Amino acid sequence: MTQDLSLHGIHVPLVTPFTRAGGIATDALEALAHQVLDEGATGIVALGTTGEAAALDDAERDLVTGVCARVCRERDAVLTVGAGAGGTRGAEAALGRLAKWPEVRAALVTVPPFVRPGAAGVLAHFARLAGVSPVPLVVYHIPYRTGQPLDAAALRALGELPGVAGMKYAGGGVGEEAVALLGALPDGFAVLAGDDLYVSPLLALGATGGVLASAHLATARYAELAAAWRAGDVPRARALGHALARLSAALFAEPNPAVVKGVLHAQGRIPTPDVRLPLLPAGGASVSAALERLAEV
Repeated sequence: MTQDLSLHGIHVPLVTPFTRAGGIATDALEALAHQVLDEGATGIVALGTTGEAAALDDAERDLVTGVCARVCRERDAVLTVGAGAGGTRGAEAALGRLAKWPEVRAALVTVPPFVRPGAAGVLAHFARLAGVSPVPLVVYHIPYRTGQPLDAAALRALGELPGVAGMKYAGGGVGEEAVALLGALPDGFAVLAGDDLYVSPLLALGATGGVLASAHLATARYAELAAAWRAGDVPRARALGHALARLSAALFAEPNPAVVKGVLHAQGRIPTPDVRLPLLPAGGASVSAALERLAEV
């Protein structure tokens, strides 16, 4: 299943560009999708956290998904769409909507946030979703947002569910559970790094790629990093990993995706640096610092 999905390499969770009137800047979104694919991304992710999905209404989410679906159809690229919700019924409904786009290859679904149902509840949640989803699931494990820590045994049990193809792992670091999980993965289950700062060490441990907001910028370098670890070119991977970690740290100096959008706007790639409340646009100093780091990569 992971081979069919190409759950390797770099997948870019696209920002949602806005027009000056506050709508979706579809032309800019389409251009961003093509550009990251041109530069070596394996696929794109629509309606992730970086895309401000929580701030979009249903019509806007459909519009974003449709644009990304068209690009991925034209480019034969992997399209993953965020489809999580606070409860199981809500997530089922979000997954059901994906059937409208045959180009969608996988759904990125968070561990239930705020509820903290425990490991058994999380497993039951994903077992039910996998049974009704029109596409394979990529579990999004991000405990510093969901409030639900899970150990390696629980994460491995999720990976053994039929219909679960992989995991976006954003554990907030490279700790004992990450090492244990990557040391004994279920067959056919891929782990994609989800914390931009730690992508290089996670690749070194056995992650097959990453879902990285930072890869809007220096996309080719992130693709090169994944390829270097895959090929065992440790000196190149280590040097590139350190340089990209410095870039990621600058891009996450303010809440994501504010700095990424600020840099994209400074480059002329999106019409405005706007984000939707409660997020605020990044300050000029943060954008300047990120541009300096980008020049060093």
